[in-house]
Amino acid sequence: MEVRAIARHTGLPASKMRPLIDMVRGRKVEEAVTLLQFTPTPKARVIAKLIKSAAANAENNYQMVPSDLRVVRIFADEAVPLRRYMPRSRGRASHIRKRSSHITVIVSEQEG
Repeated sequence: MEVRAIARHTGLPASKMRPLIDMVRGRKVEEAVTLLQFTPTPKARVIAKLIKSAAANAENNYQMVPSDLRVVRIFADEAVPLRRYMPRSRGRASHIRKRSSHITVIVSEQEG
């Protein structure tokens, strides 16, 4: 059975989250959290917290053993960006898009 956890509107762009996500895809939950714990970026905390949340959902709602869980799928999708404007010369304005993302983690018990 697959169990999921979703973080919506994280405030972090998906393009900057994807290298971290690729690093933990397919790994065991314990190994993924340890790997993210020693990654020197604040974005890794968001992903580690989400993986822990998915593991807790599996343990508490479906009585799965946390040590058997594996990150089956994990992906980051674009969210609605915040639109801001910055003043420019001669009375003009330029657009600024502050991008955000939705991150989804799906964990499952490993086979074998």
